[in-house]
Amino acid sequence: MKKVILIIYLFNFIVYSQSKDPNVILENVKETFDKVKDYEVNVKIKVDVEFLKVPVSNAKIYFKQPDKIHLESENFALIPREGLNFSPFSMLQENYSAIFEKEDTIDGYKTAVVKVIPSTETENIILSTLWIDQSKNIVRRIESSTKFNGTFSIDLKYESSQTDYMLPTQMIFTFNVDRLNIPKGMSGEINTDEDKKNDSKTTTGKVYITYSNYKVNQGIPDKIFEEKKNK
Repeated sequence: MKKVILIIYLFNFIVYSQSKDPNVILENVKETFDKVKDYEVNVKIKVDVEFLKVPVSNAKIYFKQPDKIHLESENFALIPREGLNFSPFSMLQENYSAIFEKEDTIDGYKTAVVKVIPSTETENIILSTLWIDQSKNIVRRIESSTKFNGTFSIDLKYESSQTDYMLPTQMIFTFNVDRLNIPKGMSGEINTDEDKKNDSKTTTGKVYITYSNYKVNQGIPDKIFEEKKNK
């Protein structure tokens, strides 16, 4: 009986001892991701925009702390930069204010909802809301409002068996796309039938990114990212 009471006490202590200080929560997330100095990973990219026909493409993503990112793909993919980099450092490098809003459940996981407001006016992002799983110190959802590109959201999926590095196995990136501003070189063709059905200039698009064969902390030369800048 004493053992049962002790187990219940320890369980309650773990659950209720989780901090509600937003800065502590964010620091714990950064510490978890800081174990990943770099990675390369194969990705399958599926673009879902109602007026575009875009084939599923395969690519490779390279990442290096704190925010270097490089995509290698034979086909141009409609992915805003925010959709490539799920690193918490991308939004927590500069000065910011953080507010603990509430507790919420995402896909059955209990999360702390934290709002992050950048302190610098040069940032494109005005406000981000993060759903953070404190049991693993990972981000499960991000919703951001920007100055120029409307709002976007990122849902991150993980394998429950992961232990060493908590890196997502899937990302669902939801964003606004302007029919009149399709990037040049876009791989795919405009679906004119769908376009006629909907006269709205802006619609919601989704990008599904599936990750496989991570290679973590193998050492990636800076040259890979410099080549990207020179293109």
